[in-house]
Amino acid sequence: MTVDSTLAVARKYVDAVAAKDFGAVADLLADDVVWHQPGANRFSGVHRGSAAVDQLLGGMMTISEGTFELSVTGVPMVNGDQVAIPVHFAGRRTGAEFEQDGVDVLRIDRDRIVEVRLFSSDQDAEDAFWGV
Repeated sequence: MTVDSTLAVARKYVDAVAAKDFGAVADLLADDVVWHQPGANRFSGVHRGSAAVDQLLGGMMTISEGTFELSVTGVPMVNGDQVAIPVHFAGRRTGAEFEQDGVDVLRIDRDRIVEVRLFSSDQDAEDAFWGV
Protein backbone atom coordinates (compact mmCIF):
# COMPACT_ATOMS: atom_id res chain seq x y z
CA MET A 1 0.00 0.00 0.00
CA THR A 2 1.07 3.55 -0.62
CA VAL A 3 0.78 6.52 1.72
CA ASP A 4 -2.04 7.85 -0.49
CA SER A 5 -4.04 4.61 -0.40
CA THR A 6 -3.54 4.26 3.36
CA LEU A 7 -4.75 7.84 3.87
CA ALA A 8 -7.72 7.23 1.58
CA VAL A 9 -8.93 4.34 3.76
CA ALA A 10 -8.42 6.41 6.93
CA ARG A 11 -10.38 9.33 5.46
CA LYS A 12 -13.23 7.03 4.44
CA TYR A 13 -13.31 5.70 8.00
CA VAL A 14 -13.50 9.09 9.73
CA ASP A 15 -16.00 10.39 7.17
CA ALA A 16 -18.22 7.34 7.74
CA VAL A 17 -18.05 7.63 11.54
CA ALA A 18 -18.74 11.38 11.37
CA ALA A 19 -21.76 10.72 9.14
CA LYS A 20 -22.89 7.90 11.47
CA ASP A 21 -22.82 5.60 8.44
CA PHE A 22 -21.89 2.43 10.27
CA GLY A 23 -22.59 0.30 7.22
CA ALA A 24 -19.76 2.13 5.47
CA VAL A 25 -17.57 1.67 8.56
CA ALA A 26 -18.29 -2.07 8.49
CA ASP A 27 -17.31 -2.22 4.81
CA LEU A 28 -13.87 -0.85 5.71
CA LEU A 29 -13.19 -3.36 8.48
CA ALA A 30 -11.45 -6.66 7.90
CA ASP A 31 -13.54 -9.63 9.02
CA ASP A 32 -10.93 -10.36 11.70
CA VAL A 33 -10.38 -6.73 12.79
CA VAL A 34 -9.02 -6.21 16.31
CA TRP A 35 -10.39 -3.12 18.10
CA HIS A 36 -8.70 -1.90 21.32
CA GLN A 37 -11.14 0.24 23.33
CA PRO A 38 -9.40 1.97 26.26
CA GLY A 39 -10.53 2.48 29.80
CA ALA A 40 -12.56 0.71 32.44
CA ASN A 41 -16.11 1.03 31.14
CA ARG A 42 -18.76 -1.22 29.59
CA PHE A 43 -17.09 -0.92 26.15
CA SER A 44 -13.44 -1.26 27.21
CA GLY A 45 -11.29 -4.13 26.11
CA VAL A 46 -10.30 -5.93 22.95
CA HIS A 47 -13.08 -6.61 20.46
CA ARG A 48 -12.31 -9.19 17.79
CA GLY A 49 -14.11 -9.42 14.48
CA SER A 50 -16.30 -7.04 12.51
CA ALA A 51 -19.49 -8.30 14.18
CA ALA A 52 -18.08 -7.49 17.63
CA VAL A 53 -17.05 -4.01 16.50
CA ASP A 54 -20.48 -3.42 14.96
CA GLN A 55 -22.05 -4.39 18.30
CA LEU A 56 -19.64 -2.06 20.14
CA LEU A 57 -20.45 0.94 17.92
CA GLY A 58 -24.17 0.19 18.08
CA GLY A 59 -23.97 0.07 21.87
CA MET A 60 -22.22 3.43 21.97
CA MET A 61 -24.92 4.96 19.81
CA THR A 62 -27.60 3.47 22.07
CA ILE A 63 -26.02 4.72 25.31
CA SER A 64 -25.36 8.17 23.80
CA GLU A 65 -28.93 8.32 22.52
CA GLY A 66 -27.60 8.69 18.98
CA THR A 67 -25.48 11.74 19.80
CA PHE A 68 -21.96 10.27 19.62
CA GLU A 69 -19.90 12.43 17.27
CA LEU A 70 -16.36 12.27 15.94
CA SER A 71 -14.44 14.88 13.98
CA VAL A 72 -10.85 15.14 12.76
CA THR A 73 -8.89 17.93 14.42
CA GLY A 74 -5.56 17.70 12.63
CA VAL A 75 -3.66 16.15 9.79
CA PRO A 76 -3.62 12.31 9.80
CA MET A 77 -0.05 10.98 10.08
CA VAL A 78 1.06 7.85 8.22
CA ASN A 79 3.85 5.56 9.36
CA GLY A 80 3.98 2.44 7.21
CA ASP A 81 0.66 0.65 7.47
CA GLN A 82 -0.53 2.77 10.40
CA VAL A 83 -2.34 6.09 10.50
CA ALA A 84 -2.65 8.28 13.61
CA ILE A 85 -5.69 10.55 13.40
CA PRO A 86 -6.17 13.40 15.89
CA VAL A 87 -9.87 13.53 16.73
CA HIS A 88 -12.45 15.23 18.89
CA PHE A 89 -15.36 13.16 20.12
CA ALA A 90 -18.44 13.86 22.18
CA GLY A 91 -21.71 12.43 23.32
CA ARG A 92 -24.77 13.22 25.40
CA ARG A 93 -27.32 11.15 27.22
CA THR A 94 -29.94 11.93 29.79
CA GLY A 95 -28.10 13.42 32.76
CA ALA A 96 -24.59 13.36 31.31
CA GLU A 97 -22.39 14.62 28.52
CA PHE A 98 -18.73 14.59 27.61
CA GLU A 99 -16.35 15.81 24.95
CA GLN A 100 -12.64 15.48 24.56
CA ASP A 101 -9.74 15.02 22.22
CA GLY A 102 -8.06 11.78 21.36
CA VAL A 103 -6.09 9.88 18.77
CA ASP A 104 -7.36 6.99 16.68
CA VAL A 105 -4.62 4.73 15.31
CA LEU A 106 -5.61 2.49 12.41
CA ARG A 107 -3.54 -0.32 10.94
CA ILE A 108 -4.49 -0.89 7.33
CA ASP A 109 -3.80 -3.86 5.09
CA ARG A 110 -5.08 -4.29 1.53
CA ASP A 111 -7.58 -1.42 1.80
CA ARG A 112 -9.12 -2.80 5.00
CA ILE A 113 -8.72 -1.71 8.61
CA VAL A 114 -7.24 -4.66 10.46
CA GLU A 115 -6.58 -3.06 13.84
CA VAL A 116 -7.79 0.01 15.74
CA ARG A 117 -6.28 1.52 18.89
CA LEU A 118 -8.02 4.48 20.51
CA PHE A 119 -6.50 6.96 22.94
CA SER A 120 -8.55 9.41 25.02
CA SER A 121 -7.30 12.61 26.63
CA ASP A 122 -9.46 12.13 29.76
CA GLN A 123 -10.12 8.45 30.27
CA ASP A 124 -11.80 8.92 33.66
CA ALA A 125 -14.41 11.27 32.13
CA GLU A 126 -15.00 8.87 29.26
CA ASP A 127 -15.38 5.93 31.66
CA ALA A 128 -17.86 7.91 33.75
CA PHE A 129 -19.93 8.72 30.66
CA TRP A 130 -20.13 5.16 29.32
CA GLY A 131 -20.53 3.54 32.73
CA VAL A 132 -19.94 -0.07 33.68
